[in-house]
Amino acid sequence: MTLPPPAPLPIDSVLPELRAALAAHSGAVLLAPPGAGKTTRVPLALRDAPWLGGGKIVMLEPRRLAARAAARRMAAELGEEPGATVGWRVRFESRVGPATRIEVVTEGILTRMLQDDPSLPGIGLVIFDEFHERSLHADLGLALALEAQQGLREDLRLLVMSATLDGAPVARLMGEVPVIDSPGRAFPVETVHLARPEPRRFAEAVAQAALQAMEDSDGDGLVFLPGSAEIRRVAARLGERPGRSGLDVVPLYGDLPAAAQDAAIGPAPPGRRKLVLATAIAETSLTIEGVRVVVDAGLARAPRFDPGSGMTRLVTLPVSRAAADQRRGRAGRVAPGRCVRLWSEAEDRALAPRPPAEIEVADLAPLALDLARWGVADPATLAWLDPPPAAHLAAARTLLIGLGALDRAGRITAHGREMARLPLHPRLAHMLLAARQEGLGGLACDLAALLEERDPLRGTARDADLRRRLRLLRGEGDPAADRGVLARIRQSARDVRRRLGLRGGEQDGSPDEAGRVLAFAYPDRIARRRPGGEPRYLLSDGPGALLDPADPLAGEPWLVVADQDGDRREAKIYLATPITLAEIEQDFAESIEMVEICAWDPREESVAARRQRRLGRLALEDKPLDRPDPAALAQAMAEGVRGLGLECLPWTPALRTLRRRVAFLAGLDPEAGWPDLSDPTLLATLEDWLVPYLPGLTRRAHLARLDLAAALEGLLPYDQRRRLDTLAPTHVTVPSGSRLPIDYDGEVPVLAVRLQEMFGCAETPRIAEGRVPLLLHLLSPARRPVQVTRDLASFWANAYRQVRADLKGQYPKHWWPDDPMQAEPTARAKPRK
Repeated sequence: MTLPPPAPLPIDSVLPELRAALAAHSGAVLLAPPGAGKTTRVPLALRDAPWLGGGKIVMLEPRRLAARAAARRMAAELGEEPGATVGWRVRFESRVGPATRIEVVTEGILTRMLQDDPSLPGIGLVIFDEFHERSLHADLGLALALEAQQGLREDLRLLVMSATLDGAPVARLMGEVPVIDSPGRAFPVETVHLARPEPRRFAEAVAQAALQAMEDSDGDGLVFLPGSAEIRRVAARLGERPGRSGLDVVPLYGDLPAAAQDAAIGPAPPGRRKLVLATAIAETSLTIEGVRVVVDAGLARAPRFDPGSGMTRLVTLPVSRAAADQRRGRAGRVAPGRCVRLWSEAEDRALAPRPPAEIEVADLAPLALDLARWGVADPATLAWLDPPPAAHLAAARTLLIGLGALDRAGRITAHGREMARLPLHPRLAHMLLAARQEGLGGLACDLAALLEERDPLRGTARDADLRRRLRLLRGEGDPAADRGVLARIRQSARDVRRRLGLRGGEQDGSPDEAGRVLAFAYPDRIARRRPGGEPRYLLSDGPGALLDPADPLAGEPWLVVADQDGDRREAKIYLATPITLAEIEQDFAESIEMVEICAWDPREESVAARRQRRLGRLALEDKPLDRPDPAALAQAMAEGVRGLGLECLPWTPALRTLRRRVAFLAGLDPEAGWPDLSDPTLLATLEDWLVPYLPGLTRRAHLARLDLAAALEGLLPYDQRRRLDTLAPTHVTVPSGSRLPIDYDGEVPVLAVRLQEMFGCAETPRIAEGRVPLLLHLLSPARRPVQVTRDLASFWANAYRQVRADLKGQYPKHWWPDDPMQAEPTARAKPRK
């Protein structure tokens, strides 16, 4: 049968240039806007290129849905079924045959192909489609492919394709390959901005905007929402509203069965219109036929990894400028369209240019394992657009060492190689292998499938108990269960069993053993319930976690936590299962250690001396220590002081003045070696000056008997203590004979003295061997300042007359002589006769 020629697409005009570029160079970068046709036309146009030498084309897509859709469309253009010339391979699913020349794969597939044989035998071209999404697998796949190309396969061609990427940096990374720009075929799109809806009215506002936009326009519609939960809520609101005659509302997200995804992508039935409610999965790669209306809620859900907590959590964020433009472009692929944005024009101007690359924000444990398997100790030896962040990579390697995948030097172990062959997160891969050895491999497969897929329990019926999900998976009925999700989980579990070499029903184990199995994946999240009424838990890696008080697991003394949010102080537990102390001791005996600890207890404000059996930071057994080491007690007491702050020490006015006197001399003569007695330095050096005086003190109340004077003076050598009193005395004797204190609390030492006590004194008193005149606060008989000066002689000569007149009027019974230099100084109202 002769097929009609395919409809022309904008990409067709640059295909000759692309063929010539790949014939002459090791690769190329192709930039083409959405709708240009690059995903389906480019592989077909290159499959017979002479430089391929009969080799295959492998094209990477960031999502399974896009991979299957692209392969189906290319096969249809050839008049074939998928699996003939064009096929696909995604996780746990393959549609290829012996005659397949173009394989569309998801990105993890290429990484495993490279790891299995870096020379990629039989493959002539690798295409990285939608590279602007900057997925972790795409960055790693390109880095490994470039190294394989340079070291093993000079004839291998690499092609990076993108809609919104800046092509120049990628071209430089690939060795200054050509950059080819394709024209687009975008029809004009009218853009309308509405106010951002309040969170409590989000679903209602989106439904209303979508129906209004469909009423005002022709064609089908596409609504962008952050996740499947929002899709279900908006669909429910649309079902409650009138005005839906002839309109089919269909969801589109990654967890849907393939048949439901295909229905969303395909054309609407004759005489009907279609409104697709989709996640960001519909931004690129997919062509959803007939769309002329886009309603964009302006939100996207993305994973963010926190190396401090070791947790990845999904966060809902505003879309980037690039993503918003991609979404808008969907309305103008087949005809003029309309885009309704649920945010203001001012908010639009503030959008980030593009989202961060996944390598910058993701959990890098899978990447670290792949790098170790590749033999890379330093990621800088590979070509990256953005290198992996050091903190994230360090956290990943620490986890892999704990799982036995890497040795202490960071080299991959035999166990790590086995883990890397399984298409799962390293935690789950380790769990499968460890559980299989214990005769619980089938139970581990079920758990892995549950954790990889969406929760089968819906809405308010959810609790945290993974055992309930396992029973659902094994046929126990529950009206709250999503049967479609359960079917996918069962299929996934069967696929994992097959990879692990298990038969159906083999090594199933009981759901009550789930805690033991799950602990293999999450040894750092074994949790013990804290004392008290609330279900608060302490995890073996240190942080705290909180369970809903109404949850059936709230009374369990021990849990293994599979899913929690990323709060560092006290995470909320979403999925967990019980474990017993006996199971912990059985499986983690090598990791349990006996320790004697002397530590400050901030709640009791005392030192606790304990003997503990510990798993990580989790005490499995805790008893008082009979004879603690006095040095360890003193060190723990110092940590208590550090936490409480120096104000907990028994300061006296004399000791505070001592610190100020020393600080004054240190500032006056920095080279003289006076010690730094500031708060930061004293806190940082408690071990040097305070710990020797702490033996016998174990509670905050005991600090009252601390000899703080001796501890501080111990910081001053004998000669400095002697010179201190000479250079920075605590008191000075004034002409009246009074011995008055000097105030060092300021930039300049201050002497506060009544004016009458200074009669007859021609010069300002000085300290520091005469180098520093005191700042005199001359006081009235009521001890109120009447003059501040460092030049007493000038005061007598100039200001005294006016001051004398004022004081004489206020204090007529006091003696105010005309000539202060000839007058007798006195501390009384008048000098003695």
